[in-house]
Amino acid sequence: MYQKILKILKQTEGYVSGEQLGEMLGVSRAAIWKGIQKLKEEGYKIEAVSNKGYHLIPSEEIYNGMELQEALHTKIFGKEIYFFEEIDSTNTYLKQLAREGKKEGTLVVAELQTAGKGRRGRSWQTPKGEGIWMSLLLCPHIAPSEAPLLTLLAGLAVCKAIRKQTKLPADIKWPNDILIHGKKVCGILTELDAEIDNVNFVVTGIGINVNTVCFPEELKQSATSLNLEKGETICRKKLLCAVLEEFEKIYVQYEKESSFLPFLCAYKKYCINIGKQVQVFSKSPFQGLCVDVTPQGELVVEKENGQRVTVFSGEVSIRNL
Repeated sequence: MYQKILKILKQTEGYVSGEQLGEMLGVSRAAIWKGIQKLKEEGYKIEAVSNKGYHLIPSEEIYNGMELQEALHTKIFGKEIYFFEEIDSTNTYLKQLAREGKKEGTLVVAELQTAGKGRRGRSWQTPKGEGIWMSLLLCPHIAPSEAPLLTLLAGLAVCKAIRKQTKLPADIKWPNDILIHGKKVCGILTELDAEIDNVNFVVTGIGINVNTVCFPEELKQSATSLNLEKGETICRKKLLCAVLEEFEKIYVQYEKESSFLPFLCAYKKYCINIGKQVQVFSKSPFQGLCVDVTPQGELVVEKENGQRVTVFSGEVSIRNL
């Protein structure tokens, strides 16, 4: 009911009375009042004036499933949205939905995660009302070995969206972090459900520090937010939509061409690893100069003895960053 009330209020320039709303929706004025209260709880600012009725005060800051669905201009991503004020992990919940047969593009968004996940089992801090914490369901027709490329493509989409929306110099730290001025502003976690030669589904979790202004002491030197870098509040709704719209364009093209090659130049343009001394943490850790990214999305690192090593997984840090 409250969604129908919201639609009418958005379409009405002036005021609309409770009686008019009741007649339009075929319900009592008491039901309209309850609907208005629900909208206020969702964060909508609604003026109520005697003998005039209700008036919705527009706001870009409203961030919920209804607003996101209305603002999105996509064909696949976000057609079904699950929005939570609080959840343990958007990735965990979406994996459960995927096993129940939900369609590709299903999106889970949360204001707060109590058990947000990063790479290698690390926790991911997700303060309420300050960032974008979301997970997207993908069902690509690719071999399981190609799934890591989706992390790179998601990173490219986030990087482009941040640059377009904020004009900030976002860069990609291979394979899954977005940095601004050397500090992390976004992390991406891709989780795969597959058989030997077939991908059942992929869940791509994206966490962006948007309007955070205070970080724990242990993160102050390595983490930042778009707000801190830009010096102003960033509209989360616009940014989330921009990320999904950018990612959908990239993903559809990737599915069509079954190759990372069309995106290689753009990825290398933003990849901050290239030309930097890096530390590669693997079974046999080593240091070297990152010289390239391959058409398969792998990092090419040149050791001091001139030997070139292709890195396709593991932890890579940039020295002196």
